Amino acid sequence: MAVVEKIGGAGAGATFVPCWSCKGPVASRALFCHTCGAVQAPGSTDHFTRLGMAPGFDLDDEKLEKQYLGFQRVLHPDRFAGKPAKERLIAESQAVALNEAYETLNDPLKRATYLLGLKGVNSEVTEEKTVNDPALLMEALEKREALAEAESADAIEDLMISAGTTAIQLLSDISLAFAADDLAAANRSVLRLKYLRKFLEEARLRRAALES
Repeated sequence: MAVVEKIGGAGAGATFVPCWSCKGPVASRALFCHTCGAVQAPGSTDHFTRLGMAPGFDLDDEKLEKQYLGFQRVLHPDRFAGKPAKERLIAESQAVALNEAYETLNDPLKRATYLLGLKGVNSEVTEEKTVNDPALLMEALEKREALAEAESADAIEDLMISAGTTAIQLLSDISLAFAADDLAAANRSVLRLKYLRKFLEEARLRRAALES
């Protein structure tokens, strides 16, 4: 979709593109054409902008959900039942894009990883590389050994409580790192949180096996 120009009135420096239906100018972030009312394709905007949220790790969860549900209501398939097939498909693509944005921003780990990407950091959480962090690898090994040696559901529960407490602290560490624009520290904490999540999932499976 070719960019038309930047015009005042839809936010400072708002980018406008031609509406697919009437060819009139419409803000690239708009769901609907200002002229003819046709739903617009989702475009390539980032997840924060798509949901009307300021980019950052610390989000207002209530506002995020409210924004998401509001957009989903106006894109409900029933609203487009009498529209041409092309417009129904465009509305569906908007709904899919909003779902992806919400699922990413609603999960702290995914949100942190995504935010790192926006800031130019290719987080190891997404690249699945071998981690070059001896301390983290040792911690992960010790936790797995403790899990393998646990002989009761109660013992596993204790390990899960400890890991959960650490995960909560890591969320605070990630928040502080982003606030200080210390992307390296944020990335280290994100990677550690990834390992803890994997450990907690393994622990849940092990506990379920012992309880069955």
